Amino acid sequence: MKTINLAMAAVTAIGLTFSEAAMAIEEPRYDIIEKSENIEIRQYRPFIVAETLVEGKMDEASNAGFRLIAGYIFGNNLSVKGPGDQTSEKIAMTAPVTVQPAASFEKIAMTAPVTIEPQNVQDAKAMQASRWRVHFVMPAEYSLATLPRPRNAAVNLREVPGKRYAALTFSGLAGDEKAQQKTGELLSWLQARTLVPAAPPQLARYDPPWTLPFFRRNEILIEIAAP
Repeated sequence: MKTINLAMAAVTAIGLTFSEAAMAIEEPRYDIIEKSENIEIRQYRPFIVAETLVEGKMDEASNAGFRLIAGYIFGNNLSVKGPGDQTSEKIAMTAPVTVQPAASFEKIAMTAPVTIEPQNVQDAKAMQASRWRVHFVMPAEYSLATLPRPRNAAVNLREVPGKRYAALTFSGLAGDEKAQQKTGELLSWLQARTLVPAAPPQLARYDPPWTLPFFRRNEILIEIAAP
């Protein structure tokens, strides 16, 4: 995992939103296959995500999805450490949040980014979707067998196999209009190189809201077919 040395902060659980996500300690492992200015072709290694499906506009869905998965991370789960174990594990989220601790919590570092992916929509209007998949990447030290189980049925754990992605990095605010613009730029770049998208685009955000816009890191990620 790549280490990001960035500060972390906290807010109350009532104020928990996706837009308040802080920088992560780790990122999923990948190798850079090609780089062209602010675009990279990356080969990602397998990783596990906690994810949920939500309805609404992008920002609304981001907030709702963030709350659901953060609930899992901060204790709405069942440990799998031993037979009959009904305790919870606390997975330390990389966002500025604080929740009331529960008994027998185990603090586990989490990875970045927090990602939102449109569902059942054409890439040309991806960021105008009404249904979204929001996911957090889980720490590499865990497997599906060792991660605590979500108590909320709306949260699922899934292993993502190694895939190849095109990633366009940009700064500033990552609202739906800008995200759609950057998605179009990346799709055009892929088309010019006869690279075929294999899945809908994803928007990945890395920074807390107090980060100055020109210091923020956002990415559009599009899975592509490996040669």
